[in-house]
Amino acid sequence: MKIKLISILAVFAIMVVFTACDEKDFGLQEPENELSIDLKAGKPGSNVVMRMIAEGAALHGTNGIRFGPDGNLYIASVAGREIIVMNKQNGKIINRFGPEVGVIGPDDLAFGPDGSVYWTDLLIGEVGRMTPGGVVTKQFVAPGVNPITFSPDGRLFVGLCFLGDGLYELDPDLIAPPRPIIEASPENPYPLGFLNAFDFGPDGRLYGPVFAAGMVISVNVGEPGDPPSANPWLDGTIQVVSTGFTWPAATRFGPDGALYVVDQTGEVFRVNHLTGEKTVIAMLEDGLDNLAFDVDGRLYVSNADHGWIVQMLPGGQARTISPGGMINAQGVAVMQGPDGKDLVYVADLWRLREFSGLTGKPGNIYKGYLVPEPGSMTTPMTVSADGSNLVISSWFGSAVQVWNPESDQVLEHYPMPVPVNAIRFMDDIVVADLGLGGVIWASDHAMILPMDGANVFLPAGLLTNGEVLWVADWATGILWQICFEGKTPLPPVPIAFGLANPEGMAMDIDGNLLVMEAGAGRISRIDPSTGAVSVVVDGLSPGMQGPEGLPPTWGFDGLAVGPSGAIYFTDNANSALYRIWPRVDLK
Repeated sequence: MKIKLISILAVFAIMVVFTACDEKDFGLQEPENELSIDLKAGKPGSNVVMRMIAEGAALHGTNGIRFGPDGNLYIASVAGREIIVMNKQNGKIINRFGPEVGVIGPDDLAFGPDGSVYWTDLLIGEVGRMTPGGVVTKQFVAPGVNPITFSPDGRLFVGLCFLGDGLYELDPDLIAPPRPIIEASPENPYPLGFLNAFDFGPDGRLYGPVFAAGMVISVNVGEPGDPPSANPWLDGTIQVVSTGFTWPAATRFGPDGALYVVDQTGEVFRVNHLTGEKTVIAMLEDGLDNLAFDVDGRLYVSNADHGWIVQMLPGGQARTISPGGMINAQGVAVMQGPDGKDLVYVADLWRLREFSGLTGKPGNIYKGYLVPEPGSMTTPMTVSADGSNLVISSWFGSAVQVWNPESDQVLEHYPMPVPVNAIRFMDDIVVADLGLGGVIWASDHAMILPMDGANVFLPAGLLTNGEVLWVADWATGILWQICFEGKTPLPPVPIAFGLANPEGMAMDIDGNLLVMEAGAGRISRIDPSTGAVSVVVDGLSPGMQGPEGLPPTWGFDGLAVGPSGAIYFTDNANSALYRIWPRVDLK
């Protein structure tokens, strides 16, 4: 979505004075650098210590993988918004291609006969092509464009998965309109059931997994100019190859002529494509996404949930090429653990991860589901403490939930179109939802702070002390304070200005407001009684931003304060968790 920024004159025109919900003279102050800590070494003599306590994977999730003409492994990463070129022997990253060259959010990739790399930008529905000379062209197909491959005779095919359903042939030059082979209709919106990463077999048919049906099928792709099939399951266009999978994600034919399938359960199968007989050849960590064979016939597997790449050895063992871990550290919440110490939860898109606040030692890992069953967790993007529960929001999963870590059960579930943040307030949940047009109550969608296009454009940061609600506008950098009569909001009052894309917010043990300024890579402290802004930490990595048409917060940079008074924050760009603690409290 395009975000119109409020002008400086308009900002000063709406400056209001207040304190503790009572209006009075209010003088704005320029930020003061009270403390600046170097991200790596710390500032000598400072009275606090900042330490990375948990470091994630080198990649923001690994989706489609292919070997390029140069022999290197090319990896698509939706969450990382990039294609990574990696040495297949040692995992060294050789190159990265991101938004600067038109790679927006790639889920799968393929190489054309001329050596061009093609990719699918899942969320915006585009297919991209980069020639060996670096020329990039793109074509819009439909949201959800996902698997992509070439036939042996150089024809290009893509499918829709998750955000759409269907199968298309494309002009390799990305000029002629796509030819539908199997197309959704209002009467049949899911004609395939989400056909994912596919490959051509020796019989000329296209083989791929149907994610929602737990099976592998083959498709007769027809000839250029053929109309789409009206009854693909009945007229021979589709044939069932093998069944009994759980969440099959990708297929590839190996040099031995067998069909190999990865299931998100962690299973790697060898399948006889003529009889459908399947054999588990390896059991890996759940979250598998794709697979590829190099020129020597060695099999490599990617894991989207944990961000690793492995090579499968002949005995079924896996040799790690690039290790996994957190892939997209976003929202953070802190509770008191059974030992009385801080217990930290990090929203990691496909997982909610638990860490010791003292040592960073990982604890429980809870799975999030893109299509959650009743009682299961959505894909966590923000998380906030709610007594013994946690409030989770996900614009990717279109949901806000109250979840209990002890039982791993969802206690409350609120479908929402585009929730970018949510917290407990009074006896309800407050949600910043871009689709519903502002900050609302989860229970009835009653508006608290609308995105009016004049003062408020993109609320993201949320914070409360139980009586007052603070909302930070990502687009304008204004921090709003809202008081209430019962559940009726009073007119909002701006208390701070000039924040750079504020996201995570927390209250320190002295009652000051802490704000993660994702656009500037710093944490600032705001005195709620005066509006004075001072820098707590700078020199951090700026937050990743989303493409036009999607929430610009993308991977939400979280911030929380634990019962101990320690400050915890996530570095989404590097998938890391940090702690700031007064030096005097450290032993």
